[in-house]
Amino acid sequence: MLPGRPEEARPRVRGAAEEPEFDGATCPWCATSNPPERHFCRRCGAQFATRDEGGAAPLPWWRRLLGSDGGEAPWAGQRPRLRRGFGRTARLALLAGLVVLVLVAGLIWAGPAVDAVNDHFAKRVPIDPVAVTASRSYEGHGPELTIDKISNSWWGTGIEGDSAGEWLEAGFGRPVRLLDLVITPGASADVAQQLAQARPRQLELLITDVDGKTVTRQVELTGDGAQRVKLRAGRVTKVRLVLRSAFGVAAGKQVAVAEVEFFGRKTSGSS
Repeated sequence: MLPGRPEEARPRVRGAAEEPEFDGATCPWCATSNPPERHFCRRCGAQFATRDEGGAAPLPWWRRLLGSDGGEAPWAGQRPRLRRGFGRTARLALLAGLVVLVLVAGLIWAGPAVDAVNDHFAKRVPIDPVAVTASRSYEGHGPELTIDKISNSWWGTGIEGDSAGEWLEAGFGRPVRLLDLVITPGASADVAQQLAQARPRQLELLITDVDGKTVTRQVELTGDGAQRVKLRAGRVTKVRLVLRSAFGVAAGKQVAVAEVEFFGRKTSGSS
């Protein structure tokens, strides 16, 4: 005889355990009581609405702006007539005004922001002035020698001392956007020859645009070598460099500038 098959144990029916009652919030979804310190239901996880002192849940700012009272929505067929009072119209006008203000501010700041990004990443190309003038010059060392691409020819003020107030001005045939100015102070780019004359230390740049508006910038140079100065100016027609102080001032020496070079943004039409 074959052994008998074992009988499976019958499932035991357990009654629902009694859950404790708490004095906190009662979940509106599953009607479970919760401890007072809880913010989420201990059974279904629903979040309890945050209430203010008056017992009403605060409304979002955008609903308060639109004038919603936060009350229970009426059932279909029981909706009240639309309110078209002055208060609601004023709130809508205020909202429209804010939108227009944001759009106008975006248009105002978009141009300078785009220019700043393009200037930062743009490839520099030289921009040559059509004319260079000066307040005074030493004989044989006129202002045109600062744009001749020769580093050992120089412009001199023709007077001893720091030549404070003397100036050198570059003019352009058409409005240009200038990114940088490179100035080589002294009588030459070579250090040994550069020290033969005094060198500019403090300069005042007067940048004039096509509308006649002039912007002033203060620049302080170091003693030796070609130095780059950021301009970031648009629609420029002329730039004046005014001397304020100098290095190496001594008897028999005058303030000299070997080269002044201007650089702008390379465009698709540039070669």
